[in-house]
Amino acid sequence: MIARYTHPDMGRIWSDQRRYETWLLVETAAADAMAAAGIVPADAARDIRERGGFEIARIDEIEQTTQHDVIAFTTAVAEKVGPSARWLHFGMTSSDVIDTAQAVQMREACDLILKDLGTLNEAIRDRAIEHRRTPMIGRTHGVHAEPMTLGLKLALWYAEVDRDVERVRRARAAVSVGKLSGAVGTFAHLPPSIEEDVCRRLGLEAAPVASQVIQRDRHAELLAALAITAASLEKFALEVRGLQKTEIGELEEPFGKGQKGSSAMPHKRNPIGCEQIVGLARLIRGNCQAAFENVALWHERDISHSSVERVILPDSFIALDHMLRRFTRIVRGMAVNVNRMRENLNRSHGVVFSGTVLLELAKKGVSRERAYEWVQRNAMRSFDEHRDFKALLEADADVTRVLPVAEIERAFDLDEQLKHVDHIFDRVFHPVQARA
Repeated sequence: MIARYTHPDMGRIWSDQRRYETWLLVETAAADAMAAAGIVPADAARDIRERGGFEIARIDEIEQTTQHDVIAFTTAVAEKVGPSARWLHFGMTSSDVIDTAQAVQMREACDLILKDLGTLNEAIRDRAIEHRRTPMIGRTHGVHAEPMTLGLKLALWYAEVDRDVERVRRARAAVSVGKLSGAVGTFAHLPPSIEEDVCRRLGLEAAPVASQVIQRDRHAELLAALAITAASLEKFALEVRGLQKTEIGELEEPFGKGQKGSSAMPHKRNPIGCEQIVGLARLIRGNCQAAFENVALWHERDISHSSVERVILPDSFIALDHMLRRFTRIVRGMAVNVNRMRENLNRSHGVVFSGTVLLELAKKGVSRERAYEWVQRNAMRSFDEHRDFKALLEADADVTRVLPVAEIERAFDLDEQLKHVDHIFDRVFHPVQARA
């Protein structure tokens, strides 16, 4: 596990303690379900429920001999239960316990991720509303395109996180599935009603059909949802990094009092948090690929997936939990250089309004091809000679013959460019009202 990034809540879910606790939950639920069905004596189920327990050190000690973790676990529990332990794990195979218990862990971990996503989106929403009308230059291909607002950029993030929430919710449902159908999924030793009862007790759905294991396409869907969420965070963090470049200087991730940016250069304030998020997204993508590899197992099961999941499940959840928490702090504390945004918006001498001028000429009956030629030649002069684009247009006889100076002036109205910002905000943050 990537222990350095582990938050206590997520770390507990993937601890050995919690893993064995969920195994015991499954064993206890199974004993109670079988007692209710008359398969197991009621007093035996009571003994398993009341006396069942374990010490990790004892499980580890037994496993040194058995080389089988579930047998080591049931042996350790049996020592606590006493004579009634002959009914422990009755009619079950190891994967009945492991896969069903792991579903409980994955569901709990998904709940924490969903909580993190909600907190992040609250922070993004607050900053988006704060900067709804903060103008900045939009960039395509890394080049100045047309004006926009920082609020719109953040609204874009908010809508994407909303989709991440839905993906994680769907994946949570896909993996919240248990099975007690035995060694090859035939219910040879226990009836399907026991599986249904156990899953109900644990808040899971019973798998409609299984082999010895729950099918790993479900787990691949989960890892894909986590990887896409990580990719969203990578995208946002990369944008902050890009806008923090010295030459741009529009955004800056928080830099605390006493923080150091470089051992050699005291002036440095580096976007290390965003860089860390970008790096961890690569790790989760790699884990997602491993989950895809786990889908194909030999016949009714092999254990090639087991060792992989012991790494990719805790590591992916722990890494994503950390990424979400850290990026939430970045969003909340992110410095916004409004003056630099305005300065950069004006840096290209007004050529970013070229599209509006083109459309105004077309409205006057000029062919698009000719209008494009007139506008482009002035834009290129503006670039090459570092001259004001609007002044060049107003000195161009072809343009002014068709478009009066007053109308050229209106084509450079920033408020006109941004007139639909409020409508976009309504669609993102108040979708029901926007549709009404």
